Amino acid sequence: MPPEPHPTTLIGSVQRAMRLLEAVAAREQGAPAKQLAREAGLALPTAYHLLRTLAHEGYLRREKGLFVLGEAAERLSSSGAQQKRRSTMNDALAQWRDSIGVPVYYATYRDGEIEVICVADSPASPAVEEWADFRETGHAHAIGQCLLSQLDEKARKDHLDRYPVQSITPYTVRDSESLRRRLERAGRLEPVIERQEYALGTVCAAIPLTVGSCASTMAISLPSHQADRLLPAVRQLQGEIGRLLGTLAVSISI
Repeated sequence: MPPEPHPTTLIGSVQRAMRLLEAVAAREQGAPAKQLAREAGLALPTAYHLLRTLAHEGYLRREKGLFVLGEAAERLSSSGAQQKRRSTMNDALAQWRDSIGVPVYYATYRDGEIEVICVADSPASPAVEEWADFRETGHAHAIGQCLLSQLDEKARKDHLDRYPVQSITPYTVRDSESLRRRLERAGRLEPVIERQEYALGTVCAAIPLTVGSCASTMAISLPSHQADRLLPAVRQLQGEIGRLLGTLAVSISI
């Protein structure tokens, strides 16, 4: 078994490669190897070897003698921005969970599917257990009903053709026509209220969000014996969202 490379050699190579990546990122139109070597403080043969390696791995690409960022580097940048947005959203949900005293959910409708992105709950205020797939039972819970109410007729029909209305509890809406009438009555900015339609012993409310290009919602849930808290709590959440709308604007697309 060959000996492992000396750690300082590996670290030095990574440092030099990172300096080159930073130099390329600073040049929107790209730059030639000689210029990048000079800006990174590297000998040209060393720089050229690293540039070729980075290009081979997809972190850079060469166009007409100029090196520009490649797809792999762009994916890293996108992933980092997405993680930052998700962290911002998680922090906001945790803050609202603590100030209102309820579990808080954020969900979107993306690529034809209901997707719960973030949930903030606590041992004292646990989230609803997903005992039936949220994606398949959107007609039965406040999150799904709120998202479906924001779709156009064609997209809504497509969703319900794939996930037909079915009884989840004795309180679930009975058929697609009854659901359609309910969704059409939903106010554009009004909370959607659901009582024990998805989970017995639980009431939920969801708020439609108009920030971003896809249908989104914030929701809360409570035990049914605390149903009198539901409407005041969701109104409080609406106020909190309004105050932090600037933060949400950069986080909503996660």
